[in-house]
Amino acid sequence: MSPSLRSPSPAPPPPDPGGADPGWEPRDPTLAAPRAGGRPRASLPRRLLRAAAGLTLLGALLLGGAFVAGYLLVDIPAANAAAVAQSNLYLYRDGTVLARDGEVNRENVRLDRIPLSVRQAVLAAEDRDFHTSRAVDPKAMVRAAWNTLNGKGRQSGSTITQQYVKNYYLGQEQTLTRKAKEFFIAIKLEREKTKDEILQGYLNTSYFGRNAYGVQAAAHAYYGKDVERLGPAEGAYLAALLKAPSAYDVTTHPENRPAVLARWGYVLDGMVGEGWLTPGERAALRFPDPQTARPATGLSGQRGYVVQAVEEYLTGRGIVDEKTLAGGGFRIVTTLDPDRQAALVRAVEDRVTHRLDPAAHPTDRYVRAGAAAVEPATGRVVALYGGVDYTEQYVNNATRRDYQVGSTFKPFVFTAAVQSGARTQYGEPITPYTLYDGTDRRPVEGWPGAPYDPANEDGESYGEIPVGTATDLSVNAVYAQMAVDVGPAHVRRTAVALGLPATTPDLTASPSIALGPATASVLDMAQAYATLAAHGRRGDHTLVASVSRDGEPLPLPSAEPRQAVGREAADTTTAVLRSVVETGTGTAALAAGRPAAGKTGTAEDDKAAWFAGYTPELATVVALMGQDPETGAHEPLYGALGLPRVNGGGPPAEIWARFTREALADTPVRDFDLRLMPGAELPEVPPVPDGPEGEEEDWYETGEAGPGPAKPGKRPGR
Repeated sequence: MSPSLRSPSPAPPPPDPGGADPGWEPRDPTLAAPRAGGRPRASLPRRLLRAAAGLTLLGALLLGGAFVAGYLLVDIPAANAAAVAQSNLYLYRDGTVLARDGEVNRENVRLDRIPLSVRQAVLAAEDRDFHTSRAVDPKAMVRAAWNTLNGKGRQSGSTITQQYVKNYYLGQEQTLTRKAKEFFIAIKLEREKTKDEILQGYLNTSYFGRNAYGVQAAAHAYYGKDVERLGPAEGAYLAALLKAPSAYDVTTHPENRPAVLARWGYVLDGMVGEGWLTPGERAALRFPDPQTARPATGLSGQRGYVVQAVEEYLTGRGIVDEKTLAGGGFRIVTTLDPDRQAALVRAVEDRVTHRLDPAAHPTDRYVRAGAAAVEPATGRVVALYGGVDYTEQYVNNATRRDYQVGSTFKPFVFTAAVQSGARTQYGEPITPYTLYDGTDRRPVEGWPGAPYDPANEDGESYGEIPVGTATDLSVNAVYAQMAVDVGPAHVRRTAVALGLPATTPDLTASPSIALGPATASVLDMAQAYATLAAHGRRGDHTLVASVSRDGEPLPLPSAEPRQAVGREAADTTTAVLRSVVETGTGTAALAAGRPAAGKTGTAEDDKAAWFAGYTPELATVVALMGQDPETGAHEPLYGALGLPRVNGGGPPAEIWARFTREALADTPVRDFDLRLMPGAELPEVPPVPDGPEGEEEDWYETGEAGPGPAKPGKRPGR
């Protein structure tokens, strides 16, 4: 039978309500029929779960790929220029700030120079888990982003490592690209640097306000001292500043004091919570008000001149090359004394600057002043005056070598005479009492070169005159002859031995050397006169007590004094120069109120006036110079300060006296301890008998040769 003819299958029997379960249930008629040949369709919730899982897996794969790509593609870059830029810091000998040379106020310091309490304060403020956590904290970053999106203020969620990366390698822009780079660089950096290295870098690159980059600059900006002298309270305030440097400066924004105190307390409480401070120590701390914000110590006033002189000192002696010094980061302690530096500025202002009146005296616009003071015992420069203001007159009048020193050179001729045991053309030993012919325009004898007949000042003739008196009166004819008697080459060697550079312009071995055509600087002359004050022992002048970079000291040349000329030669010269101050052209220096020796000098055509003098404790040289401010040409000083002529015994000696009096105000008065050459001692002669009227005739008063108490620098008879 064919299938079509088969009888239909019988229908299943109906369920028996009272019988047993047949093992199947009728199909719910509301459900769709299953698809032919396929699985039943999954429910919607199940499909959504599957899609979410797929997207999550895909996102994870993409994020993982992005992480791997970012890690491979983002390298640790070189430091940005701003992060490595430092200023050179110049300090007075007592450690107070003198100047900063550079746009970025930063001085890097090693971590071991930063007190532990200061480091802990910063960690309490910025990243308390720094030492135990990873370089990045994704949860903190997400939380910060969420808070930012919800209007709770811009937040970063960055660890200290990330902040260091931003400061040192990247920049401050708030972009996703920068943030992504920061993330990967921080991860890589943690593999290459220790936690201490990262913390040190962070503390040296963070901005604290007041143009202070780094914790050392901040310590000076807010508390006027090095970072190692900060206590926990001060460290906590600097740490608080990191959140809002300008707003949290309580001296410029006193209205924010409550917020500042709250932040300061938050930092200290964090230190207590971490076990870095005890509750008792925390309770004992008081808020350390910072000093008032001060103007940036740039290069105005005398600072620029000092910086220039120090740079020349460091580079000229090969201590550091010019390019490296320009790179910044040097901490230079100078030998300058802040009190004496201020005293020198006041002396110049009092005796010259405040008296200038170009409207009344046109020559006043030419006046320039330079001065330097040196300790004879050490060679240290304790004060330097380079001009009215470095930002107005950038040429340093203390170190320039383009003005003749004039008669301040004459003591070197006499020192050379004593040092060499020289004699006159007539065989007499040269002492303070040796007589010379002081006739104006007298040709020198014994010189094989061209005839030389120098003029005395104002054409004055003196006839036979002792060397001491010729020094008092600065007689050119005498000293030109003495230079020939000693030998100009020996005079030159003696000047160099005393302290003048061998390269000094116009320091020529000819009779004219005695009259000071050499153009040594004020500082050069101060060193030479300091050597005389130190009994012939020369300590090369120094402007730098110490220099270091990133905490590493640089070696300095030996400053050990050495005997440059014999003590008798130096001391006998001092005895002659005392007479210049007591009775000669330098009597204005007596206002210093203590024993002093010195010499006046005038350059050719009165284009400069000098006074070089010293006490046992201090040698100082002052010069006024004439220079056209527009052309730079040297100009005579006739009529300056309302004076017919400006000579060394005038304003320069007055400046010297005022400065010396103030600089040595706290120093006991001490006389010179001199060891003189044979024949230089004051002659012992019996007193002059009474005259016809019972009165003494004293050549001391008349200046005539004759028996009686000898005046220093004068001696009766040949």
